[in-house]
Amino acid sequence: MLLESLGKSGIEIICALMAYLLGSIPSAIWVGRKFYGIDVREHGSGNAGATNVFRVLGKGPGTVVLLMDILKGYLAVVLAYMMENHLYSEEIPNASNSWFFPVVFGVLSVVGHMLPVFAKFKGGKGVATLFGIIIALDPRVAGLALLVFVLVNVVTGYVSVGSLMAGLSIPVLFLQVFGNRDMSIVVFGVSVGVLIVYTHRKNIKRLMAGEETKSRILVKKQK
Repeated sequence: MLLESLGKSGIEIICALMAYLLGSIPSAIWVGRKFYGIDVREHGSGNAGATNVFRVLGKGPGTVVLLMDILKGYLAVVLAYMMENHLYSEEIPNASNSWFFPVVFGVLSVVGHMLPVFAKFKGGKGVATLFGIIIALDPRVAGLALLVFVLVNVVTGYVSVGSLMAGLSIPVLFLQVFGNRDMSIVVFGVSVGVLIVYTHRKNIKRLMAGEETKSRILVKKQK
């Protein structure tokens, strides 16, 4: 078989590239252009992510893009588990329980979302894709982080604040609540917190200036 002839390193590289390409699928851009004839990067916050689609196109399209972006991260981690089982199951018992490749492939999908090769390397912030990764790594952490997002969004009215608080809760949930001290998870959890703050730096500035737009995901707008 072609894959077998590549060797383990070759298969790892190809699968890693596939994880990046999964993340590069520009869901927000494709949905906006295909069904509404607009590029969402030219409207709202200018971001090619689910939050801006909610803002510009509404909850229907926003939900579709959100689910697509979550799926990208989830599938990247599943790809890593499949690769590990294929390459290392005989050498490493319970290879699917290891964390290194799932974390690396997940991160590559986020890089793809933020710097998509299919959209001139201008993508979104990666929050939804990160959530998909966390669902695949530990659904308990994903569930609690989602609860943090919803509660903060409902109380403050800001999607950005909900995303920030949910992101910052990730390392705490992994390391303290569920006691996962694997080095790959430690680095991932801390990196998530840093990345969330970095990608939301413009939102933070608008919040401090009182210019951030409110949007409660679970509450209908008053007509």
